[in-house]
Amino acid sequence: MKEFERKQLLATVDREGATVGADIPDRIAVQGEEIDLREFVFEIKRRETIPAGERERVDRAKKNLRRERLQRKQRLEDEDISYEEGERLVESIIGIDRALNALESLSPTDLEQEEETKEMADRKRWMNFLKQALGQKDPNTRRSNL
Repeated sequence: MKEFERKQLLATVDREGATVGADIPDRIAVQGEEIDLREFVFEIKRRETIPAGERERVDRAKKNLRRERLQRKQRLEDEDISYEEGERLVESIIGIDRALNALESLSPTDLEQEEETKEMADRKRWMNFLKQALGQKDPNTRRSNL
């Protein structure tokens, strides 16, 4: 595979909307074990709440999927593979991302934490705006009055 092709494939993986319209793979090898990924995700999503025992199973699955995603992306970045193999890797990575998104949406939202995160982001944007308006690029740099 040529370097520009590799970069295109990696850009596809990192694209924000890459999972839109993507399918969760029926079966996938994760950490050397074949799993029925689509069936697992839909089984978990059908329930209104996830019991404590299942929560651990879901968390373990998410951890394994993240690890598998990272390994596949590193393979795409580093190994000498054909463009076709790279396309298959990209498709599988996007499928893993789609499954992870579905499983992440099951987590109960902590509204208080979410609000705090938004406030911190607002403060950071405000401070960056003020620094820019005052001509300060670095918080340790003061504007000279000369």
